[in-house]
Order: sequence, then structure tokens, then C-alpha cells
Amino acid sequence: MGSIPVTVLVSSDKTIPLLGFGTAEYPFGTSSETMKDSFLHAIKLGYRHFDSAALYQSEHPLGEAISDAIQLGLVKSRDELFITSKLWCSDAHHDRVLPALHKTLKNLKLDYLDLYLIHFPVSVKPGEYELAVKKKDLVPFDINSVWEAMEECHKLGLTKSIGVSNFSCKKLETLLTTAKISPDVNQVEMNPLWQQKKLRDFCEKKGIHITAYSPLGAKGTLWGTNQVLDCKVLKEIADAKGKTIGQVCLRWAFEQGVSVLVKSFNKERMKENLDIFEWKLSQDDLQKINQLPQRKGFPGLQFISDEGPYKSPEELWDEEIDLS
Repeated sequence: MGSIPVTVLVSSDKTIPLLGFGTAEYPFGTSSETMKDSFLHAIKLGYRHFDSAALYQSEHPLGEAISDAIQLGLVKSRDELFITSKLWCSDAHHDRVLPALHKTLKNLKLDYLDLYLIHFPVSVKPGEYELAVKKKDLVPFDINSVWEAMEECHKLGLTKSIGVSNFSCKKLETLLTTAKISPDVNQVEMNPLWQQKKLRDFCEKKGIHITAYSPLGAKGTLWGTNQVLDCKVLKEIADAKGKTIGQVCLRWAFEQGVSVLVKSFNKERMKENLDIFEWKLSQDDLQKINQLPQRKGFPGLQFISDEGPYKSPEELWDEEIDLS
């Protein structure tokens, strides 16, 4: 298999591989040794972009896998890898950003990240790293002061690029009013059944690269659904092409000009997910996908509270969310 294509991030002028390996195994932190072996196997197969987060409890095993890969000669140096991690909501406070990044780097045994993201436009009281946040701990998110601390991380050379995740057009506009460094990336849910056209158009105009997570719908996770892999239109396209539904989804995302994250610790599927670059979807295929009804998979109800900053999913995402 050939190498994975890359694109240049506008703000930092760094390159990002367009296919990345996700490290979120739910429940988080279940098997560190299994994770490490999977990451090492992914490097052997040719993956060079790894997406981690403080929340996932995958930083330690990823760091171990990187050390082993260098020792084994699978990569010449850490510089051949693109490593992303994310600031969790309990650290989304101006004075906690830099210490959180230092902790992440210690976990990964690295001197720098390639990309550091704000995981959600959400703050909770300092303390726990869990997705099931306590509603009473939700506090207002000071987008500008948190971003200022992210910029400081960049200036110190602790991360080559900075960005956000799960940010709407409106929240990006708020950030950009005071930002000295524009976010390089907005990592968001994106697949054929949640295509994010409005957000993609906005980000393209602002020079913000989109990374797609849950490209297959994240079936079997706390936040995922079966709707993508059960889609009849996608199955028909896959059958006609002699491909899997997963490959069709990944190829579709790649053809939209975004980078896309895959997450499977199954060795056959890890290899299968790399086989998306030597073929194309037809205009007829793309038109069929374009006409699919849209429904968000992850509504973020964990962050909604009558007493909290976001009282509805519409306030969190700044758009109508179909929860039917």
C-alpha cells in the first residue's frame, strides 16, 4: 500500500496526513496493553497520524507504542508521526491549559504535539476526566481566555498547531474576534448521514481544516449509532464497487477534502481502512450520498442542563438538531 496523502494546514504551514488512527476505545482505558499492540500494528501498516485525548486514557499506551516503534526501526524518529491530543472540559480554564498539556506530553513521553485541540466548547469544574460529566459541575466556557492559553502553548513550542473540536460556525466566529493565531483544525462528527456542509463551507473560507470523527457512525460506543452502517444506499454503492460500507464512507470523506479518523483494533479492518486511495466514487454515487437525509449522531446531551450554560442541544451546536 502506498503512503497516506497529506494536506497543509493554513495557519501553521504544517502537513497533516489525511487518514488518521483514532484511539478512543470505549469504555475508556479498558486495556492499555491491547491498545499499545494495536497502535504498534497501525504504525507497521503505515498509519502516521494518531488522534488521542486526555479523556480517552490512551496517551500512555500511545507513548509506549511510539517508543517501541522508534526502537524497532518502524519509524526513524518521532518527527515522522503526527500526534494529536485534546484538552478535556475539566481543564478548559485559562490557568489549567498549560499544565494539562504538560501532563499530556509526560503521558506520551514527547517533547511536543503536532496538534492540540479544545475537545468541546464546554467547561466543567476542575477534577474528573469523564464524558458523563456531572450537570452540577457545568460552568460557563470562556472561549477567548481558553484560546489565549492555547496560543501560549503554541508560542512555547509545546504544540506545532492548535485547534478546536465540536465547534459551530458561531463559536468559531466568537473565537476569531480575539484570536491572534487562527485555529488550524476543527475536528467534528462527519459522515454521509451528517455531512456538515454549512460548517465545511465556513471553515474553508476561514482557512480552518476539518477532521472528521465517527466517519462510520461510531457504532457500539456511548455516542454512536448504527444508522450509517445500516444505510441501504451506502450498501448498494459498496456492493456495486466490491467495497465495504466503511470504505465507501471513508472514501467519501476523503473526496470532500477533509482528513478522516478511523478506529478499529481489528487487524483486518485496520488494513481495509487504508484501501481507500486507489479508486473513486462516481458522480452518480456522490449524488446519491448528497441526497441522504441528515441526522446528527452525537447530540451532546451530557452537556445540557436547565441550570447550565447550554439549556438545549440547539444552544450547544447553534443549529437545529433532529433527535427523533
